[in-house]
Amino acid sequence: MTKGTEAGQAERRNRTIVRTSVVGILANVFLATFKAAVGLTANSVAIVMDAVNNLSDAASSVITIVGTKLAGREPDQKHPFGYGRVEYLSAMVISLLVLYAGVTALAESVKRILVPEEPDYGATSLVIIAVAVVVKIVLGRYVKSVGERVGSGSLVNSGEDAMLDSAISASTLVAASVFLFFHVSLEAWLGAIIALVIIKSGLEMLQETLSSILGQRADAGLAREIKATVTSYPEVTGAYDLVLHDYGPNAYNGSVHIEVPDTLSADELDKLIRAITVDVAQRHNVILTAIGVYSVNTKDPEAVVARKKVAEIVRDHPDVIQMHGFYLDKDEKTLRFDIVVDFAAKDRNQVYRDIHEKAQREFPGYSLQITLDTDFS
Repeated sequence: MTKGTEAGQAERRNRTIVRTSVVGILANVFLATFKAAVGLTANSVAIVMDAVNNLSDAASSVITIVGTKLAGREPDQKHPFGYGRVEYLSAMVISLLVLYAGVTALAESVKRILVPEEPDYGATSLVIIAVAVVVKIVLGRYVKSVGERVGSGSLVNSGEDAMLDSAISASTLVAASVFLFFHVSLEAWLGAIIALVIIKSGLEMLQETLSSILGQRADAGLAREIKATVTSYPEVTGAYDLVLHDYGPNAYNGSVHIEVPDTLSADELDKLIRAITVDVAQRHNVILTAIGVYSVNTKDPEAVVARKKVAEIVRDHPDVIQMHGFYLDKDEKTLRFDIVVDFAAKDRNQVYRDIHEKAQREFPGYSLQITLDTDFS
């Protein structure tokens, strides 16, 4: 994948996000205007709160556009990995806006519960609310589907919020119908329930966004695909310790270790590493900034026996997920290998000490070099 192709894809993605956000702004401003007019005329706190929620959605779309523009800036000396993570920050701001809207709606609803006022619905009010339900369902599905397609957390959050709004508007319509037919006002209580649902949604969005900012485990599917590409080369007998650093949606840098025969020359190894780097970039849009090397014993039959013994020791411990990078050097009297210990282990360091002790008893004359690896992928 050439630099020009990547830039073109990023530009198309940004245009799609901006275009979708503009649609969201127009739809939400339109709905907010009519709902506010209906809510004030009918003295309905639920409809007014629904209108405020639409305005917050429009603000969310504006933030999405600004975030996308900032995230699309070219890397510079201060930020050589680019500005892609700005999209995560914009998604966080959107979730905070949703939270604010929910808290505001809850406070207003509690006031109406304490000091109740009867609403005054009309046929026009009900028609406008019904139309709002349909518009929000269509808008929510559209925005969320586009967000999932282009990998935009901000759009996905906005789409989910719009789908939630459709349920809110539908419940407002039900409350209005109950009042018209049974003369029982559920206004304030419905407003409180709506507010709590909005707050819950905002907290979930915030949790997901903060998780992305903190750095999440690499997607299992992507990790498998990258390792499959790396091990497709006949010289590579294994790919391990894949670490992916997320610098924004679909913007990964990473590193990996490969096992290769100890007979490869430096020239052959250089060619292999360069070929793997290019292949992974073209197939998966991931830049491998480093490829480490584990050499595999191919000249000494005793090394094969030693590897089996160490593998048995490791397998006896249920918390060890994997062993790799094994190499026996009889001349230097060293034995080295890496172990990946499950995060669920009660004490990962104790697992390491147990294996080190057992391996040392099995190979008393050797210096052990055992690395405790983290299960990144």
